[in-house]
Amino acid sequence: MAEELLLENDGKHGTQLTKPLLAVAFLASFGSSMLYGYNLAVVNSPAEYIKDFYNETLTKSYNWIPDERLLTVLYSLTVSIFAIGGMTGALLVGKLVTKYGRKGTLVRATVLVFIGGALMGFSRSCRMPAMVILGRFITGVHSGICLSVVPMYLGEIAPKSLRGFLGLVPSIHICLGVFIAQVLGLHELLGKEEHWPLLLSLIVFPTMIQLMLLPWFPESPRYLLIEKGNINATIAALKWYRPKGNIQAEVDEMQEEQRSLSSVQTISVLGLLRDRCVRWQVITIVVLNIGMQLSGIDAIWFYTNDIFRDAGIPDLNIQYTTVGTGAIEVIAGMLGCFTIERVGRRPLIIGGFLFMGICCAGITLSVLFQAEVGFMRYISVGCVVGIIAGFCIGPAGVPFLITAELFKQSHRPAAYTVAGVLNWMSNFTIGFVFPFLEMTMGPYCYLIFCTICLGVALYAIFIIPETKNKTFLEISQMFATKNNILEEELTSNGHLKMAMMNGYGTLGLHS
Repeated sequence: MAEELLLENDGKHGTQLTKPLLAVAFLASFGSSMLYGYNLAVVNSPAEYIKDFYNETLTKSYNWIPDERLLTVLYSLTVSIFAIGGMTGALLVGKLVTKYGRKGTLVRATVLVFIGGALMGFSRSCRMPAMVILGRFITGVHSGICLSVVPMYLGEIAPKSLRGFLGLVPSIHICLGVFIAQVLGLHELLGKEEHWPLLLSLIVFPTMIQLMLLPWFPESPRYLLIEKGNINATIAALKWYRPKGNIQAEVDEMQEEQRSLSSVQTISVLGLLRDRCVRWQVITIVVLNIGMQLSGIDAIWFYTNDIFRDAGIPDLNIQYTTVGTGAIEVIAGMLGCFTIERVGRRPLIIGGFLFMGICCAGITLSVLFQAEVGFMRYISVGCVVGIIAGFCIGPAGVPFLITAELFKQSHRPAAYTVAGVLNWMSNFTIGFVFPFLEMTMGPYCYLIFCTICLGVALYAIFIIPETKNKTFLEISQMFATKNNILEEELTSNGHLKMAMMNGYGTLGLHS
């Protein structure tokens, strides 16, 4: 809350988007969030080459001829093991950001990319399929860490009026990573059989740039002061990010929050789940993070080529259609980023999930009737594009942003751990189950995604409040009635009882 109170009293300067803020947002996202998007889509183009590599290696090296079902299982494992690594990384977030800080964690995590990239890059020459799977797992650990730490870092350095914009910069980079993977996967570029190990290992180059530049940027000022008590480093960081801001006023407010939290340690995941003061906040991040992955978007990203082939698109045109959808992702992500501070968080969540649900139903109908009606194949492609656009405008980034806004300093690491684990667990489920779900149910499988999308949209309509330009305390009070703690929090003279909130509140309010 200290940050919000300061910015309200700080005039114009504290809310301006400065070059250092913009630079660190793009740099942190470029070497982290973009790799997540790239790794989601990069296995799509060389899918048949990877299966052939597994088949050839198992046959020649182990005298074992695998059938088509086993190859599908191995490829599904290659796709979904990335999510297992992500879930592992998400479990480490709380301890890492507390020990090394937000920026420090991002810098140290880069070593995982170099290891994973090397394993995948040399897997073919070593004739070891396990190196591909292990490399995917390790890069998944990196993405699991960074997918939570980047929005946490940006949320803590951003002014209240810019939290939405900076919070969706990683989302743009996720879409950009998907697009780059699709472009490089074209047959004219790296989409040939001999190039797929290089395609998988290119992730080391953005990470190298991030490793060279990010250490020169300051750590989160709130982490430096509230958790480390380093006033000099805090002032230096604030001067870097807000060259024209009222530094003294912001330091004073952060020190007040520090005093209010002096007896409150960073809460554990178990403590978060037991704390009834944040019960509905926890339920909200559970619904949003499971919903965003079970909405069908990962099935679209992982198996775009197969979906277009089933829709009747000629094989020669599929790769170009896929690249076109990637370009739409980037445009949709930018649209969400530049409109979130105008329209708010709720409209992007509700509109995004509703539109995705309608498009999922559209895919089912178009595939069922494309034999009778020729133009239905184009309806199917349009629905795929609609799902991607609807996702990138809102559901792709808002859940990570709103996780930072619903929780305060002491609860935030645990909240990101819970959100990350659920997100990646759902990612793994879709990546592994979807091929078999599609074989069993055919186009009807998209009706499951439709139901989930509509359910999340209804939850957002009735439960999630608008958090745009709201302080952390105001957001807490909006959830107070649902958490059944309003009567205990507020006394008759308007003072806020922090003790009753188990340290969740920060600054006491006086009427």
